[in-house]
Amino acid sequence: MIKTFRGLLADGGQDRIRLSTKKGKRGYRIVKFQIFPNEPGEQHQEHTVKLYKIIQTTIDNTVDFSDGNLLAAGYYQDGDSPSYPASMDIIFEQEIFNQDVYITAVDTHGSQPMNYYVELETINMTDNAAAVSTLRDIRLNPQVGA
Repeated sequence: MIKTFRGLLADGGQDRIRLSTKKGKRGYRIVKFQIFPNEPGEQHQEHTVKLYKIIQTTIDNTVDFSDGNLLAAGYYQDGDSPSYPASMDIIFEQEIFNQDVYITAVDTHGSQPMNYYVELETINMTDNAAAVSTLRDIRLNPQVGA
């Protein structure tokens, strides 16, 4: 089964996508991650949108693929003139996770909001797989288990 999530994030905003269950036996994997401007072609925009396993205390345009909490990143740029065509780059992990995720957005050129669309494949997890996923998250983020 595929679950979809979409929203509009303000510049510097963060949304929580609620996924966790009591037993953690439902896992998710990203199958589609897209971003789309609120007002395409109206203003010059340079957006970075990221999907994380934990809440972010700093929302910025830095993308670090060595960060074990980063699940996806998207970069979108558009100008207010046909001379500057829009471009978009999207990269996402195939990792299975079973906890809530957080999506952030920042416009490094202005202060425009950005739409996001995420499709997650639902995966039934065994007790062992759920425990391993949860323990992995606790190891990466000691505050998860607190």
